[in-house]
Amino acid sequence: MGRRLLGAWAAALLPLAAGAVTIDLVTVGDPGNVSDPLNTNAVPGIGSVGYAYSIGKFEVTNTNYVEFLNAVAAFGDTYGLYNANMDSNARGGIARTGSGTLGDPYVYSSKADMGDKPVNYVSFYDAVRFVNWLENGQPTGTNQVAGVTETGSYTLFTDGGSTTNVGARAGSATWVIPTENEWYKAAYHQPSGSGGPGDSYWLYPTQSDGVPTVGLADGTGSITNDGSNVANYNFGADWNGQDGNVTTVGSAGASSDSYYGTFDQAGNVREWNETIVSGTSRILRGGAWLSSAANLESSDRLTSSPLSELSVNGFRVAAIPEPGSLVVLGVAALAAGVWGRRFRRRP
Repeated sequence: MGRRLLGAWAAALLPLAAGAVTIDLVTVGDPGNVSDPLNTNAVPGIGSVGYAYSIGKFEVTNTNYVEFLNAVAAFGDTYGLYNANMDSNARGGIARTGSGTLGDPYVYSSKADMGDKPVNYVSFYDAVRFVNWLENGQPTGTNQVAGVTETGSYTLFTDGGSTTNVGARAGSATWVIPTENEWYKAAYHQPSGSGGPGDSYWLYPTQSDGVPTVGLADGTGSITNDGSNVANYNFGADWNGQDGNVTTVGSAGASSDSYYGTFDQAGNVREWNETIVSGTSRILRGGAWLSSAANLESSDRLTSSPLSELSVNGFRVAAIPEPGSLVVLGVAALAAGVWGRRFRRRP
């Protein structure tokens, strides 16, 4: 079954020179798709997106996040982008040495066998600052300031006290945290005319209405029973001395991806969505390594404080270039040498 691409702009965006972090993106086409008529536990119109966009093929990994930390948090960590559980907990994937001073900067590195696992213990604000860093060209040797982490795709600000807020997505933003609709469509949608179910939405993000097979893991955290409709959930991936753990992104195999080509939107870690539910609370979707099958279903959504940092919390990014500016954007990125995305066509 062929995947619908973005037409002219998809052809224009080829693999270009990358910064420290390269994000593999897949195209989510079929703009103006109908919403999911069977989902009653989410906002009306869930899954309908009126434009084409791209989304991370994989969750953001520890290797990706290490590059971010070394770029912006070597000389202090003003906003707590690093959580000590990333090192001390066996399910965390990032170690830190040094004192964070000019003479003894922090140095971040992926723990053994954890570089290709999804980063966890990250808050929504951490995810936003990572996206802003991508948007600003992945500058290195910087601190957490406007033009690096505090502005870009989103502006972070306080309410005059200690509460952090995030402004609306900038109209010119390219790198973003997916909205619930964007995330949901990438996970569950498949047009019925392209082999999807009659209502165009699967129950699980593995192109299936049947409960996924629980993924098992080898000694380095890759899924061993990869195949059709496999996901990392229900404490199945026992490795590194843990009863259930994160696994190598994409290791469930090509037969367990979504229609648009994303991996691990079922299980591994729950993923932050941009959408606000009430106050400052944000949505987490997709289940995690400890979740039940019900948590992987399209009807399941969790709302949480944007400050929450748990072993089950991670994220993936999306990219939405401005219409009509794509070729110019590509030329400018080549000249600057800071393009941080890799576009791949799906077969």
